[in-house]
Amino acid sequence: MDGQGHGYERGRLDLPFVGISTFAKSPLCLDWDAIKADVAVLGAPFDFGTQWRAGARFGPRSIREASTLFSFGHDGAYDFEDDVVYMPKSKVSMVDIGDADIVHTDTIKSHDNIEYAVRKILKAGALPVVLGGDHSINIPCINAFDDQEPIHVVQIDAHLDFVDERHGVRFGHGNPMRRAAEKDYVTGLTQLGIRNVSSTAREGYEDARRMGSDILSVRDFRKLGVDAVLERVPSGRNYYLTIDIDGFDPSIAPGTGTPSHGGFLYYDMLEFLDGLARRGNVVGIDLVEVAPEYDHTGMTAILAAQVLLNTLGRIFHHRK
Repeated sequence: MDGQGHGYERGRLDLPFVGISTFAKSPLCLDWDAIKADVAVLGAPFDFGTQWRAGARFGPRSIREASTLFSFGHDGAYDFEDDVVYMPKSKVSMVDIGDADIVHTDTIKSHDNIEYAVRKILKAGALPVVLGGDHSINIPCINAFDDQEPIHVVQIDAHLDFVDERHGVRFGHGNPMRRAAEKDYVTGLTQLGIRNVSSTAREGYEDARRMGSDILSVRDFRKLGVDAVLERVPSGRNYYLTIDIDGFDPSIAPGTGTPSHGGFLYYDMLEFLDGLARRGNVVGIDLVEVAPEYDHTGMTAILAAQVLLNTLGRIFHHRK
């Protein structure tokens, strides 16, 4: 923090459409050896792993711009339902560290660059929040945790993403949860929202359960209820949270490459994420597959920004 208070105290109204679109108008920190914050936001504009509609490479820019909607200069965000001020700038610091460099046609190099950036965030002791990009960017994010405490992966998604290898492809957006489950420091996976036909065949579901996954559809989630679902997540763990925007219903998140009807609505997830933040320690987040060209209203990027900011607010509130 610069010690000058929040926006209004600096003598500027600084409305959402004014200024540079960093995430939530956070300070920009392009020196990755000088990250001093509780949260560091990284863009990973990579979408070479998609199997149908591309465009998630523009997700980070769209989410950043949408996030300015929630930056009115207050010292935090007051939620009257909870009677809590979330993310007060006087207590929780956040920086935007820009984007990992993407080398077109080179998945390995691009993923390496994302992993390098996440490692820098972790070394600085900050919580990494990575804006995708397609879901393959989760692979380098999880790789970066190999020298951290063990993690339990919590996935919000329409698709299982548990393909092992197909025609030589091991690092596309259908593979990340399989790659995560192979890590000895990943203690298990909770996969929520899985529904309809996806690239993962029956054998992939069998492999996932054998390798430690608990898989619930949206109908399962609603039948059980939020509290019962939370009880299935191992308590007191370090959680890595990966959110595919297609986990939400396309009625509220149409801007994605592989939309799937029957998804979560906003409050389904908000209540779950609040409970997850109470149940353990969220140590990393990525949000992927926002493809703004398929949503000219911009509502998908706004949803992504709102989910991230509300999740961060609850993480740091419950850490107290």
